[in-house]
Amino acid sequence: MYDTILFPTDGSDPAESVLEYALQIASEHEATIHILNVADTGRDSITTIRGDVIDVLEEEGERIVEEAADRAREHGISVVSAVHQGDPYKTIVDYSHQSNIDCIVMPTHGRRGIQRFLLGSVTERVISTAEVPVIAVNPARERPLTYPPQHVLVPTDGSRGAELALMKGIDVAEAAGATLHLLHVVETGSLGPDARSILKEGELTERADEIMAEATEKIEESSLDAVTKVTEHGDPSKVIRNYISENDIDLAIMGTHGQTDFSRYTMGSVSAKLVRTSSVPVVWMRESEPDQTSD
Repeated sequence: MYDTILFPTDGSDPAESVLEYALQIASEHEATIHILNVADTGRDSITTIRGDVIDVLEEEGERIVEEAADRAREHGISVVSAVHQGDPYKTIVDYSHQSNIDCIVMPTHGRRGIQRFLLGSVTERVISTAEVPVIAVNPARERPLTYPPQHVLVPTDGSRGAELALMKGIDVAEAAGATLHLLHVVETGSLGPDARSILKEGELTERADEIMAEATEKIEESSLDAVTKVTEHGDPSKVIRNYISENDIDLAIMGTHGQTDFSRYTMGSVSAKLVRTSSVPVVWMRESEPDQTSD
């Protein structure tokens, strides 16, 4: 499933706590792990940063990646280490493309501390621009991380991104012998008690049945036997988080759409909330923007 895995690290405690999970994934798939540190020179031009400062950043980066690489080697994992300069999220995405990376594993918090959620963080920017799956892991988790998973959750809203997530979820569940949980949330938080709201809720429920039926057809084409399908009503991010905690989910897989996804509902604002607050790792599958240059 994965031959090459990218783990960007800034050497912070949150990043170090997620490294072990990245190594579990690499070990399970006998993959090579690429450990990358980015000396953050993106906010200033290279000509305005003193050379001695750049040297210090690179020396620190070399120490960070070498310590992480040593841990990988202790697990018998093939490793490539690199230190680059530039804007962190752009450098990570570029490196993943140039090195034919199959997936990126990242913490949801970095040096600014796990007490504060990083709006517009490096991880969110990578999720919304990378061409490969991004596994975002919350360092502030309460449960230990385990891979391969035993219970895989795929929330679906019928979008193309959600379809990509479902196909990945089927692959992961088949490979791990895990139970696949398919969840659709009918968003009812904005509906009032009047007749128009009742009609609207009926339309949403009908659409939910269609979405679940389409997803079920795809699942039936696979060899999966352990499948749980649930439709619930409420606020999508809250329902998804509650479902994760109540059903022993240890991996969620979700779809995103394009570079503007974190500003819209279709796995948009929901995505932004979950990437910061999910108690389990989330695999983010991005639907690429259509090629504007094609006829």
